[in-house]
Amino acid sequence: MEHGNPLRERLIDAGVELVMTDGSASLGLREIARRAGVSHGAPRRYFPTHHSLLSAIARRGFTDLAHRVAAAVDAVDSPRARLRALADAYLGYAWEHHGMFELMFRHDLLDSKTHEPAGETEAPEQPRLRESTLPLFAHLVGLIAQDREENAERGTGTSDEAVAPPAVTAAALWTNLYGIAELRARRSLQLALDAASPDGGDRLEPLVAAVLDAHLGRANP
Repeated sequence: MEHGNPLRERLIDAGVELVMTDGSASLGLREIARRAGVSHGAPRRYFPTHHSLLSAIARRGFTDLAHRVAAAVDAVDSPRARLRALADAYLGYAWEHHGMFELMFRHDLLDSKTHEPAGETEAPEQPRLRESTLPLFAHLVGLIAQDREENAERGTGTSDEAVAPPAVTAAALWTNLYGIAELRARRSLQLALDAASPDGGDRLEPLVAAVLDAHLGRANP
């Protein structure tokens, strides 16, 4: 267990189960405690605020997403194929676990300072939830840089002056993918694209391909 405390982990486990089945709006402190089989005051021993517990639950989501992305990316070879695999894994996770995805990117959690000040709980201090987004973003930046290097070696890339830095391109691409995930969850994307399937899967493949082409240039044959 992450902190070697079974009760703390049981509370997080209960929250993860709750958000996966009932969505992020279900994560009341009392309900999490009830699901964990403890008194409603017990969470305060490990989480000084409700937000600190929600942040711990959301960190599990980032860990799960990272594993999913790693497995997808490791299954292919080229940087461009890995970028496509990362995009598909990200969108797949957002669709299948939207309650958790919604929690992971909640503004009030991402923007808050640490919710677990040292000395006030039995758990060690935790970083801001926002820091949990950094490994995924760094991975995206690295793949974009590799894709550009590969294109340069082939003589198919554009000049350095004509493109934004990899981090800027990564931010633009991530913004685009996040927008797709949210519009898809609200069924707006399916409506706009006249998708035949409820999840919009029949329209997602060309849409993601178009997004990658827009930010990275057309893929080499």
